[in-house]
Amino acid sequence: MREMPMFPLGAVLLPGEQLPLRIFEPRYAAMVPVVEKDDGKFGVVLIERGSEVGGGDVRSMVGTIAQIDRFTQSGPGRYSLLCNGVSRIRVLEWLPDDPYPHAIVEDLPEPEVGYLEWSELMEKRAQLQLLCGQGGRQDPQLRWIASQLSTTVEYESGDQTTASFRAASDLPLGPADRQSVLEAPDPGARIDVIDAALDDLIAALRFRLKG
Repeated sequence: MREMPMFPLGAVLLPGEQLPLRIFEPRYAAMVPVVEKDDGKFGVVLIERGSEVGGGDVRSMVGTIAQIDRFTQSGPGRYSLLCNGVSRIRVLEWLPDDPYPHAIVEDLPEPEVGYLEWSELMEKRAQLQLLCGQGGRQDPQLRWIASQLSTTVEYESGDQTTASFRAASDLPLGPADRQSVLEAPDPGARIDVIDAALDDLIAALRFRLKG
Protein backbone atom coordinates (compact mmCIF):
# COMPACT_ATOMS: atom_id res chain seq x y z
CA MET A 1 0.00 0.00 0.00
CA ARG A 2 1.17 3.52 -0.72
CA GLU A 3 -0.10 7.04 -1.21
CA MET A 4 -0.25 8.23 -4.81
CA PRO A 5 -1.30 11.43 -6.63
CA MET A 6 -4.38 10.73 -8.72
CA PHE A 7 -5.85 12.10 -11.95
CA PRO A 8 -9.54 11.25 -12.48
CA LEU A 9 -10.49 11.35 -16.18
CA GLY A 10 -13.56 10.88 -18.33
CA ALA A 11 -11.73 8.05 -20.10
CA VAL A 12 -10.05 4.77 -19.18
CA LEU A 13 -6.29 4.34 -19.48
CA LEU A 14 -5.23 0.72 -20.03
CA PRO A 15 -1.73 -0.65 -19.43
CA GLY A 16 0.32 -0.30 -22.59
CA GLU A 17 -1.57 2.73 -23.91
CA GLN A 18 -0.27 6.26 -24.36
CA LEU A 19 -2.09 9.15 -22.73
CA PRO A 20 -1.52 12.75 -23.86
CA LEU A 21 -2.64 15.34 -21.31
CA ARG A 22 -2.91 19.11 -21.41
CA ILE A 23 -2.86 20.45 -17.87
CA PHE A 24 -4.43 23.81 -17.00
CA GLU A 25 -6.69 23.26 -13.98
CA PRO A 26 -4.92 24.73 -10.89
CA ARG A 27 -5.06 21.56 -8.77
CA TYR A 28 -3.35 19.48 -11.46
CA ALA A 29 -0.96 22.30 -12.33
CA ALA A 30 0.15 22.01 -8.69
CA MET A 31 0.45 18.22 -8.99
CA VAL A 32 2.53 17.94 -12.15
CA PRO A 33 5.83 19.52 -10.96
CA VAL A 34 5.73 17.42 -7.77
CA VAL A 35 5.16 14.19 -9.72
CA GLU A 36 7.76 15.05 -12.35
CA LYS A 37 10.42 15.69 -9.70
CA ASP A 38 9.56 12.46 -7.86
CA ASP A 39 9.21 9.24 -9.88
CA GLY A 40 6.99 10.62 -12.66
CA LYS A 41 4.08 8.35 -11.74
CA PHE A 42 0.47 9.03 -10.81
CA GLY A 43 -2.78 7.10 -10.86
CA VAL A 44 -5.52 7.50 -13.48
CA VAL A 45 -9.10 6.46 -12.76
CA LEU A 46 -12.36 6.80 -14.68
CA ILE A 47 -14.88 9.43 -13.58
CA GLU A 48 -18.12 7.45 -13.44
CA ARG A 49 -20.29 10.51 -12.77
CA GLY A 50 -19.46 14.19 -12.75
CA SER A 51 -16.95 16.40 -14.53
CA GLU A 52 -13.18 16.39 -14.96
CA VAL A 53 -13.11 20.05 -13.91
CA GLY A 54 -14.03 21.29 -10.46
CA GLY A 55 -14.20 18.11 -8.39
CA GLY A 56 -17.32 16.58 -6.83
CA ASP A 57 -17.06 13.55 -9.12
CA VAL A 58 -17.68 9.85 -8.53
CA ARG A 59 -14.54 7.85 -9.30
CA SER A 60 -13.82 4.23 -10.14
CA MET A 61 -11.83 2.25 -7.61
CA VAL A 62 -9.64 0.43 -10.15
CA GLY A 63 -7.24 2.42 -12.28
CA THR A 64 -3.85 2.47 -13.97
CA ILE A 65 -0.47 3.90 -13.07
CA ALA A 66 0.63 6.49 -15.63
CA GLN A 67 4.33 7.18 -16.16
CA ILE A 68 5.29 10.59 -17.56
CA ASP A 69 7.37 10.08 -20.72
CA ARG A 70 7.49 13.68 -22.00
CA PHE A 71 6.97 16.85 -19.99
CA THR A 72 6.68 20.36 -21.43
CA GLN A 73 5.67 23.58 -19.70
CA SER A 74 3.61 25.63 -22.15
CA GLY A 75 2.96 28.67 -19.93
CA PRO A 76 2.36 29.60 -16.29
CA GLY A 77 0.47 26.68 -14.75
CA ARG A 78 0.12 24.93 -18.11
CA TYR A 79 1.79 21.68 -19.08
CA SER A 80 1.70 19.18 -21.92
CA LEU A 81 2.38 15.57 -20.95
CA LEU A 82 2.76 12.30 -22.79
CA CYS A 83 2.26 9.38 -20.41
CA ASN A 84 2.32 5.60 -20.69
CA GLY A 85 -0.05 3.23 -18.90
CA VAL A 86 2.08 0.90 -16.76
CA SER A 87 0.05 -1.39 -14.50
CA ARG A 88 -3.22 -1.71 -12.59
CA ILE A 89 -3.97 -0.37 -9.14
CA ARG A 90 -6.89 -0.54 -6.74
CA VAL A 91 -7.90 2.48 -4.68
CA LEU A 92 -8.26 1.52 -1.03
CA GLU A 93 -9.07 4.98 0.30
CA TRP A 94 -9.54 8.42 -1.20
CA LEU A 95 -7.75 11.19 0.70
CA PRO A 96 -8.77 14.88 0.67
CA ASP A 97 -8.10 16.73 -2.59
CA ASP A 98 -5.51 18.97 -0.94
CA PRO A 99 -4.40 20.54 -3.17
CA TYR A 100 -4.96 17.73 -5.72
CA PRO A 101 -6.47 14.23 -5.52
CA HIS A 102 -4.57 11.62 -3.50
CA ALA A 103 -5.42 8.04 -2.65
CA ILE A 104 -4.05 5.03 -0.80
CA VAL A 105 -3.58 2.38 -3.47
CA GLU A 106 -2.34 -1.17 -3.89
CA ASP A 107 -0.99 -2.93 -6.95
CA LEU A 108 -3.28 -5.49 -8.60
CA PRO A 109 -1.52 -8.75 -9.47
CA GLU A 110 -1.45 -10.14 -13.00
CA PRO A 111 -1.62 -13.96 -12.91
CA GLU A 112 0.74 -15.73 -15.26
CA VAL A 113 -1.03 -17.36 -18.20
CA GLY A 114 -0.10 -19.50 -21.12
CA TYR A 115 -1.88 -19.58 -24.46
CA LEU A 116 -5.28 -17.89 -24.74
CA GLU A 117 -7.92 -18.79 -27.32
CA TRP A 118 -8.27 -15.86 -29.72
CA SER A 119 -10.26 -17.38 -32.59
CA GLU A 120 -13.70 -16.25 -31.38
CA LEU A 121 -12.55 -12.68 -30.81
CA MET A 122 -10.91 -12.54 -34.25
CA GLU A 123 -14.09 -13.87 -35.86
CA LYS A 124 -16.14 -11.12 -34.22
CA ARG A 125 -13.57 -8.56 -35.32
CA ALA A 126 -14.05 -9.74 -38.91
CA GLN A 127 -17.84 -9.50 -38.51
CA LEU A 128 -17.50 -5.88 -37.40
CA GLN A 129 -15.33 -5.08 -40.41
CA LEU A 130 -17.94 -6.63 -42.71
CA LEU A 131 -20.77 -4.68 -41.09
CA CYS A 132 -18.85 -1.43 -41.41
CA GLY A 133 -18.31 -2.15 -45.09
CA GLN A 134 -22.01 -2.78 -45.58
CA GLY A 135 -22.90 0.48 -43.86
CA GLY A 136 -20.65 2.65 -45.99
CA ARG A 137 -18.44 5.47 -44.79
CA GLN A 138 -20.98 8.29 -44.44
CA ASP A 139 -21.99 7.30 -40.91
CA PRO A 140 -19.59 8.86 -38.34
CA GLN A 141 -19.93 5.95 -35.89
CA LEU A 142 -19.20 3.38 -38.58
CA ARG A 143 -16.20 5.42 -39.72
CA TRP A 144 -14.88 5.46 -36.15
CA ILE A 145 -15.39 1.71 -35.73
CA ALA A 146 -13.70 1.03 -39.07
CA SER A 147 -10.74 3.23 -38.08
CA GLN A 148 -10.34 1.18 -34.88
CA LEU A 149 -10.19 -1.99 -36.97
CA SER A 150 -7.84 -0.71 -39.64
CA THR A 151 -4.58 -2.13 -38.23
CA THR A 152 -3.33 -5.68 -38.66
CA VAL A 153 -3.25 -7.47 -35.32
CA GLU A 154 -1.45 -10.52 -33.95
CA TYR A 155 -2.38 -11.52 -30.42
CA GLU A 156 -1.45 -15.19 -30.24
CA SER A 157 2.30 -14.79 -29.82
CA GLY A 158 4.10 -13.01 -27.01
CA ASP A 159 2.94 -12.09 -23.54
CA GLN A 160 -0.77 -12.84 -23.25
CA THR A 161 -1.41 -10.34 -20.46
CA THR A 162 -0.06 -7.55 -22.68
CA ALA A 163 -2.04 -8.94 -25.62
CA SER A 164 -5.31 -8.93 -23.67
CA PHE A 165 -4.93 -5.23 -22.91
CA ARG A 166 -3.86 -4.50 -26.47
CA ALA A 167 -7.00 -6.23 -27.77
CA ALA A 168 -9.15 -3.85 -25.72
CA SER A 169 -7.14 -0.91 -27.06
CA ASP A 170 -7.43 -2.06 -30.67
CA LEU A 171 -11.19 -2.65 -30.60
CA PRO A 172 -14.05 -0.10 -30.56
CA LEU A 173 -15.03 -0.36 -26.90
CA GLY A 174 -16.74 2.37 -24.89
CA PRO A 175 -15.57 3.60 -21.47
CA ALA A 176 -17.79 1.24 -19.45
CA ASP A 177 -16.54 -1.82 -21.35
CA ARG A 178 -12.94 -0.63 -21.09
CA GLN A 179 -13.37 -0.23 -17.35
CA SER A 180 -14.76 -3.78 -17.14
CA VAL A 181 -11.68 -4.98 -19.03
CA LEU A 182 -9.43 -3.15 -16.56
CA GLU A 183 -11.23 -4.69 -13.58
CA ALA A 184 -11.19 -8.27 -14.94
CA PRO A 185 -9.04 -10.44 -12.65
CA ASP A 186 -6.97 -12.19 -15.33
CA PRO A 187 -6.37 -12.22 -19.10
CA GLY A 188 -8.89 -15.01 -19.72
CA ALA A 189 -11.63 -13.06 -17.96
CA ARG A 190 -10.53 -9.99 -19.87
CA ILE A 191 -11.09 -11.76 -23.19
CA ASP A 192 -14.55 -12.84 -22.01
CA VAL A 193 -15.43 -9.20 -21.28
CA ILE A 194 -14.23 -8.13 -24.73
CA ASP A 195 -16.15 -10.95 -26.44
CA ALA A 196 -19.38 -9.95 -24.67
CA ALA A 197 -18.88 -6.28 -25.57
CA LEU A 198 -18.36 -7.20 -29.23
CA ASP A 199 -21.52 -9.32 -29.20
CA ASP A 200 -23.49 -6.29 -28.03
CA LEU A 201 -21.88 -4.04 -30.63
CA ILE A 202 -22.49 -6.49 -33.47
CA ALA A 203 -26.15 -6.87 -32.48
CA ALA A 204 -26.58 -3.07 -32.31
CA LEU A 205 -24.98 -2.54 -35.72
CA ARG A 206 -27.08 -5.26 -37.36
CA PHE A 207 -30.25 -3.66 -35.97
CA ARG A 208 -29.09 -0.23 -37.12
CA LEU A 209 -28.25 -1.39 -40.63
CA LYS A 210 -31.64 -3.08 -41.01
CA GLY A 211 -33.28 0.27 -40.35
